[in-house]
Amino acid sequence: MSTQIVILAAGMGSRLGRSLPKPLTELSNGRSIMQQQFDNINHAFGKDARVTVVVGYKSEHIIEAFPQASFVYNEQYDQTNTSKSLMRALQASSTGGVLWMNGDVVFDPNALVRAAKLVARDQSFVSVNTAKVSDEEVKYTTDAEGYIRELSKIVKNGLGEAVGINYIARDDKAVLLRQLKRVEDQDYFERGIELAIEQDKLRIEPVDISDLYAVEIDFAEDLERANLFV
Repeated sequence: MSTQIVILAAGMGSRLGRSLPKPLTELSNGRSIMQQQFDNINHAFGKDARVTVVVGYKSEHIIEAFPQASFVYNEQYDQTNTSKSLMRALQASSTGGVLWMNGDVVFDPNALVRAAKLVARDQSFVSVNTAKVSDEEVKYTTDAEGYIRELSKIVKNGLGEAVGINYIARDDKAVLLRQLKRVEDQDYFERGIELAIEQDKLRIEPVDISDLYAVEIDFAEDLERANLFV
């Protein structure tokens, strides 16, 4: 079975101040943010990988740019956050695990090569960067066995930051989906993961990619930093 991959791209991305959806923002090498994600996916998983994009804001532009993908529409893109976009994607997925990423992350192709090893053994994970811990980012802590214990922006004494590349295993998917349905509309998908860990004993492994670049594009300065890598 080919790998199921989801790109969350429904949001308006208003902080970057662009007229088109943020994933279509052009990088200094001429590719859009989403195009480099597709290239990275093909590099790690081959052209048989099944990519579904969750769209919302000005969805026709993304659909036109990536006709080879499948699409799930979040009709409440202006009222909900990534928890509900991921919920829709998991509902539309077939049997098996799902790898997903935020549609505004510029990252080293080797991040997915590393992730593919855990996908192959169907281990749920969150990719993390332990080199920095910023207050405004999603942070994490681990339990005594090294699995994720807390995962949110309000975590104290975080060990690092989540970078927006994640995987839910086949046998864990129903649990996460149930929690994503329960969380508030404005919650990030990390809230669903955190509840599944707390209430359902879900075991999520942190995958350290601190030696590789991964930049979430929220502001113009993030885009400038990402362009230094590509």
